[in-house]
Amino acid sequence: MTNESVKLTARSRTTSGKGAARQLRRSGQLPAVVYGRRDEAESLALDTHELSRLLSRVHAATTVIDLEVDGGKPRPVLIREIQRHPYRPQLLHVDFFEIRADVKIRVSVPLHLLETPAGVEMGGILQHLRHEIEVECLPNEIPSAFTIDVSALEIGDSLQVSDVDTGEVEVLDDDAVTICTVVPPAVEEVEEEEEVEELEEGEAEAEAEAPEAEANEG
Repeated sequence: MTNESVKLTARSRTTSGKGAARQLRRSGQLPAVVYGRRDEAESLALDTHELSRLLSRVHAATTVIDLEVDGGKPRPVLIREIQRHPYRPQLLHVDFFEIRADVKIRVSVPLHLLETPAGVEMGGILQHLRHEIEVECLPNEIPSAFTIDVSALEIGDSLQVSDVDTGEVEVLDDDAVTICTVVPPAVEEVEEEEEVEELEEGEAEAEAEAPEAEANEG
């Protein structure tokens, strides 16, 4: 399923530097930059609450945003990077890059696993090794996510990139890359550890009994 574009408003920003950025954040705004197709940068200010609401309902890396600056004509952009506070739930800065509707772009699309594998029902463990794959497509063809039904996987089974139904979207990752696998439970390792412990205990008892036997013989 492809993403639907969403709208976001912004205003041009002439101030720069850490002090100006802190002042913006205190007023409920967020400093941002949008890079054009020739990589020229334009400084912006966004409403932090508006952006936070948007990010709570879309996947940032694959959602085309109609960015309206100073009331002008909306421009299609993608989020390039989001900077967050290291330990507070706070947005610090966001980078956008402008795209063209007729030019293909590369994006990473998330992979969602559906259902519980048969092997897990039998005690196995599902290992999700790859959480997204890179594709190339037109902006209006970007999938919101690829879903994979893993219910048929038994212990020892795995799925590769080639098993994902991507429709007409071109996948750039190697077909042989493993996305997920169901591995046996860790019972065997526990049993081996117990056997080693029992063997070590037996050896210790034998060593303790040896001096007593020698003493009796003497």
